[in-house]
Amino acid sequence: MINLFCIRPKGFNVGNDAIYLGMQHFVYKAFGEVINLITLPATSKYESQGKAGLTAKTIYEINQYGHGVIIGGGNLYENGELDVNLDALSALEVPLMIFSVSRGRVYNRRLELVHRTDTMPDRTIQALHQRADFALYRDQATASHANQIGCHGAVVGGCPTIFLDKMMHRLPDVPGDLDNTALISVRTPELMSIPLEKQANVRNDILRIVELLKSRGYGDVRLLCHDYRDLSFAASFTNIDYVYTGDVMTYLAMLRRCALNVTYRLHSFLPCVSFGRPTIKISYDERALSLVKTLGLDRWNINMVEHGNPVEAVENRLDRLSDLASLREQVQPEWNGFYRRFDTTFGEFARRVHQYHDSVEGTTEDTDELRLIA
Repeated sequence: MINLFCIRPKGFNVGNDAIYLGMQHFVYKAFGEVINLITLPATSKYESQGKAGLTAKTIYEINQYGHGVIIGGGNLYENGELDVNLDALSALEVPLMIFSVSRGRVYNRRLELVHRTDTMPDRTIQALHQRADFALYRDQATASHANQIGCHGAVVGGCPTIFLDKMMHRLPDVPGDLDNTALISVRTPELMSIPLEKQANVRNDILRIVELLKSRGYGDVRLLCHDYRDLSFAASFTNIDYVYTGDVMTYLAMLRRCALNVTYRLHSFLPCVSFGRPTIKISYDERALSLVKTLGLDRWNINMVEHGNPVEAVENRLDRLSDLASLREQVQPEWNGFYRRFDTTFGEFARRVHQYHDSVEGTTEDTDELRLIA
């Protein structure tokens, strides 16, 4: 039996589970059999236990009974939320894949893109890239930075959430009528790495978007929380309902059913595009801007930091919602290329994992056979 470790973000954000679900499609397709997929949090920051990341303890256990390990997907490089012991990393014996990780810059108060203060150090990125057997970075900005610091051959892979439509048959029924419901995927402004005056505008922008949607005939407008930490912000709006679920399947089912999703969040925007649902993206950092551009959707994106009136831009997208369907069709050849890249890379990774499995488990089986004969 194959034991495959996956070290990924497991904090409060349900969007991380959407990425993991998209990744599972390629894992199971590549291995073509039931495997033991063992997930560990990328960092112990949000966990009560200390077992997380690629530390001496986890690497020891992976070497003991694992046959491969995947890091990602998620913005682990951007916020430094991957625990790595560089000394122990050199002792990792199993095949390693870096999958759909990102590293983006944020806007300072002069509206310049700068590195985050908590970003992963370049020396750690270099060490991980050097050790990895396979590496697919999520977007062009991340791959460009990796190449700039000597991680040669960094490949752009995109995000697996653009292929969640292949899993729609697994989504549950959601009770209630969502056919005329518009969802606004929010993020608590204090958790946005943007200038303070931009943070202060977010609440008023959301109120204006709610009124705009109601004026356009959406009878039910709700705030959608991706993260437990967004609940207090959503609850502060009077007379506006909000919804939250930590269950990724229910979350995706709501996106699949809603009439419209206006979102500050990447991982409600991309599933909606995948499902063919109307959606409008508002971005505020390089992580989102780069990925949306990498996927060929930048013409539909709204940069709330640089745009003087993001609500006006939302209204513009509402006036031409049909353009999104046309854009989705235009990017399909490029997305098919990302799919083939995922498919090929996971297939090669699976073969490497099987080779490692046979090399270690075959020796054990021979030893056991000799003991039985004796």
